[in-house]
Formats: sequence, structure tokens, C-alpha cells
Amino acid sequence: MIPVILGVTASEAAMMGRQSSDQASLFYEFRLDDRIPKDHLLRRINVFVTPVLGDLRERLQLYYSEIGRSSVDPELMLRMLIIGYCYGLRSERKLTQEVELHLAYRWFCRFDLDDKVPHHSTFSENRLHRFRESSPHLRARRCGVHGGRPGEGRRLRRRCQRHGS
Repeated sequence: MIPVILGVTASEAAMMGRQSSDQASLFYEFRLDDRIPKDHLLRRINVFVTPVLGDLRERLQLYYSEIGRSSVDPELMLRMLIIGYCYGLRSERKLTQEVELHLAYRWFCRFDLDDKVPHHSTFSENRLHRFRESSPHLRARRCGVHGGRPGEGRRLRRRCQRHGS
């Protein structure tokens, strides 16, 4: 007699194609670049982002201290923020979780599979403290827009675009 398990005979169960391993391989030969499709949005964006961010470290080097804990690479932070903007990830916590899990995001940020993603509070701290000088009020002063008149936002954008600020 052939035993029946959940309505399936032993001969039928053998035909089902069960997963035989439990992912017990210790090492994998794996190239992240090979896993990202050639027509992926981040590949197309990367063509433009790489030259723009190429010398970012050199330009910002004087703003970073030589002592203390090492900081997060500014290029990495901008790449992660680009991912957040492109894919509608408005929460910094959600952004770091998605970069941790998504292979295309890791590739775009130039992470390897075992690289550690920055903590979400790194983005919050920079947004609240470091980037305070880039607030709309300071941009308005630089562009010569004063007062709190209706429609000021549109005028500010137009004036800043004209003056390249």
C-alpha cells in the first residue's frame, strides 16, 4: 500500500519537484552588475549621475573634519536620495530598508552584497542640521526675493532659474 499524504501519493509527490537544498552554500560567485537588467531605470540614470557626482568628494572635502568618526560618503547619500525621489520613498527609514534589500538599489549606490547601508538617522540629521543653509528662505535672499507675498514660490523659482542659483 502507498501512503497518501494530504491527498497526494508518494509517487505523485516525487514528481512534484521539491526544493532539495536549503541554500546551504557557503560561497556564491555573484556579480551584481549581471543581475540588473540593461534597460533598468537606474542604469539609465547612472549614465548621467556618475559624471556629475564624480568630483563631489573633492569639492566637499573642506567641509569634513579630519578627526572624529568617519562620515558617510556624500556621493552615496545623494545616490540614495535619488533612489528615494525616483521610486517615491518618502521615509528615510523605508529608503534604507529598500536599499538594504533591493539589488538594483545596491548596485546604483555602489554597494556590494555585504556592505552596510547607513542608518536612517544619518539622513534625518543631515536634513535637519547640515542642509539647513539650503532652505527656501536663504535661496530667496540670495535671489533677491523678499516678503511673504502670494505667488512668491513661483517667482522665486523663475528668478533662481534665470540667475542660476
